[in-house]
Amino acid sequence: VQLQAFGGGLVQPGGSLRLSCAASGFTLDHYAMGWFRQAPGKEREFVAAISWSGGSGSYASSVKGRFTISRDDAKNTVYLQMNSLKPEDTAVYSCAARPASVISYSYRQYTYWGQGTLVTVSS
Repeated sequence: VQLQAFGGGLVQPGGSLRLSCAASGFTLDHYAMGWFRQAPGKEREFVAAISWSGGSGSYASSVKGRFTISRDDAKNTVYLQMNSLKPEDTAVYSCAARPASVISYSYRQYTYWGQGTLVTVSS
């Protein structure tokens, strides 16, 4: 059972990145999926999540309107499209799977975690 997140990198303020989270060893179609981030010296925080049925997702207020979470169960992958990036979005982003139909805002409710991918927003 493994989740692998990738797609991070260095981007200028106002730019975009798309993170991907690919699952192996299990299928994501019965898992709610979440993205969390942790900046240096700060606690891990909720970014976005999507239920196992899909839909528009739920977002932290700091990213709402700029980030979009989506899932493609046929590809066993979840995405986080990040637009209008700001320096304060700089963090390590991790994806997580929760064996439930509904999302949770708490990282403690997620069972499987991918390794993080670093996003740096800087000019």
